[in-house]
Amino acid sequence: MNDIGTLNEKSLHASLKEWYARPGDRFEVSIDGFVIDILRDKLLVEIQTSGFSSIKRKVQALAANHRLRLVYPIASEKWIVRLAKDGDSTVLSRRRSPKRGSLEQVFRELVSFPKLMANPNFSLEVLLILEEEVRRHDKNRGWRRGGWVTHERRLLDVVKQRVFKGPMDLLAFIPLNLSDSWTTADLAAAIRQPRWLAQKMVYCLREAGAVSVVGKQGNAILYAR
Repeated sequence: MNDIGTLNEKSLHASLKEWYARPGDRFEVSIDGFVIDILRDKLLVEIQTSGFSSIKRKVQALAANHRLRLVYPIASEKWIVRLAKDGDSTVLSRRRSPKRGSLEQVFRELVSFPKLMANPNFSLEVLLILEEEVRRHDKNRGWRRGGWVTHERRLLDVVKQRVFKGPMDLLAFIPLNLSDSWTTADLAAAIRQPRWLAQKMVYCLREAGAVSVVGKQGNAILYAR
């Protein structure tokens, strides 16, 4: 994969681009003034390993005239690797993080442009991955972690991939055992996620046109598919 433009890329992004690549793909192609990661026939593929807010203008502009797929990784399991000071590759420790990622966490970022899910040109692919987060000690930074800062993220494996091509696909996140109408608290309990995440999910689903408000239960708003 030496033809893939990985110079100056972060490890995770470069590794995902290599993993995602197929024969015939073109890389780092300029389209309408933007550089896209992969061009596969007429499909534009953009891999985003950080927040969606930074690419909002880009994806909205490209999806207006092109088929665009946004690929987003979520760490289902993560190992924290601590290295010695900068310039030294000595591993001081490696431990598994107690945090576990899930597909639902994509809604933390999708709030940046939920209405784009209603655009037939746009699709969202979520990857559940195993990754290493490599940290180095920097006494001048990272005071919240005792001086430890993230140096890079490394891809270990892709364990699951799921494509969402429109608002109705997002309804897969709503469990079938919920009643005909439900609150964000009901949803949070059903999917075993915090309520703040359920609220982001419902916001995205409403903006995309997949759920609607059907009433109130006390002070809580009721939603339905």
